[in-house]
Amino acid sequence: MPPSHPALILEDEVHMQATAIIQGAGNPRKRWVESFVTAVLFMVVCLSWGTTWLGIKIAVESVPPLTSAGLRFLIAFPLFLGFAKLRGESIFFPRENVGFFVFVTLAYFSIPYYLLNYGETYVSSGLTALLFSTMPVFILIFSAILLHERIHLTQVLGIAIGFGSLVMIVKSQGLLLNYAEALGVLAILAAAVMHALCYVLTKKKGAAISVITFNTLPIGLAGAMLLVVGLWLEQPAFSEFTQRSWGALLYLGLVASVGGFIVYFHLLKRLSPVVLSFVFIIFPVFAVVIGAWYEGVPISGDLVMYTALLLIGFSITKVPVGTLRKSK
Repeated sequence: MPPSHPALILEDEVHMQATAIIQGAGNPRKRWVESFVTAVLFMVVCLSWGTTWLGIKIAVESVPPLTSAGLRFLIAFPLFLGFAKLRGESIFFPRENVGFFVFVTLAYFSIPYYLLNYGETYVSSGLTALLFSTMPVFILIFSAILLHERIHLTQVLGIAIGFGSLVMIVKSQGLLLNYAEALGVLAILAAAVMHALCYVLTKKKGAAISVITFNTLPIGLAGAMLLVVGLWLEQPAFSEFTQRSWGALLYLGLVASVGGFIVYFHLLKRLSPVVLSFVFIIFPVFAVVIGAWYEGVPISGDLVMYTALLLIGFSITKVPVGTLRKSK
């Protein structure tokens, strides 16, 4: 089934939401139940994505980064394939988007996820999540450069607060003291930049491509390529992979990737994009708390303060003054 045009999707969703509001106007209990289910699903996404970073950390304890990323995607691919078949959607990009398909496979899945796995061999899972939470800010910057979207003064202030806090977090965690840790931090930030660029180019060139088509075949090919390169360069000894690492890979492939994707896809029909985008602000909090608990590292007052400032700063970038004025 060919992907629907975004305008038609928006029109259909607005119509369905309006119909649901009219039908449920006289049923407060039904509205309360629907709101409760939506809130639970929102927290499920935050929790699944928040635990992703700890999953990566455990996976790379005994599985090299390239091999780990490849195995994760190959575990997820059959379920994505089944999901595409269930919904009757093609896994192939339109012919005119072949170049974009190659870009997505390499710049969204292959290279960034290797960089994340590499970075977590030197950086804690919680800090990795905080570093990656800069991604929406890079989306804002690339949108201004490539899509000529306006950046408001409040958003600039939010960016400054966020990145200033991030620098203080990195310093308070005692990183950048050696070459390897610095490369780990840079690798994670590079992954965030590449994801941001891919999101903006998707808005420009791939808006008509369905979410399922966008993910399924690229994730399968990326998994195969990463595993082949990993077997060649890393020469992993599968007998040395621990049960903990295998368990983490299964969790990453089946729950964090597929489960999180399905719930997020469902929430796209229930929540506005602005509200849903706050997942990227909330999941780092889960990651920091869970990572600190697992790694036995106390959460200092400085970390709490700078993390709060970072998330506040990045939250400001999502709600420009222009939007607030229109809502008054």
